[in-house]
Amino acid sequence: MKIHLRPELEQLVKQDVKRGPYQTVDEFVELAVSLLHEQEAWLAEHSSEIREKIEQGYAAAQRGDLIGSDQVRSALDEKKRAWLATSAKHEQSSNRQAAHEAEGGEE
Repeated sequence: MKIHLRPELEQLVKQDVKRGPYQTVDEFVELAVSLLHEQEAWLAEHSSEIREKIEQGYAAAQRGDLIGSDQVRSALDEKKRAWLATSAKHEQSSNRQAAHEAEGGEE
């Protein structure tokens, strides 16, 4: 399969391959397509939930039930902290498992 990209996109791919963990352009494109496929599948699976939340938000805005930007930032900061804490715990667990396996331990 031949794929033709606009020159600016081709440059982005080449830059990412040159500086990133990708060995080839094919490897980069395979990962990009896989990630896009996962994203599209997730959106399709959750489309009714997304649509409902948008409708709820629009209805709330129409009623004047809005929250301030400081409250939004605070809520997003809290979600980010929770996500980072979860990610850090997962990474530590993965690192311990990898170290254990490297020492000859079983899974």
